[in-house]
Amino acid sequence: MSFIIANLGTIIVGLIVAVVVGLVIFSLIRNKKKGKSSCSCGCGCGHCPNSSSCHK
Repeated sequence: MSFIIANLGTIIVGLIVAVVVGLVIFSLIRNKKKGKSSCSCGCGCGHCPNSSSCHK
């Protein structure tokens, strides 16, 4: 019990980080199922020189 009390701040921060990571992963999976792309460039592929290597 004293271990939990001594490390309570670290445990709380760890749980918050785990929840945020879980929400990000959930969002990525949901967007993938909806057919939305997860590329970070804005997906204006018409003018992108790398469009052939990014999307097949």
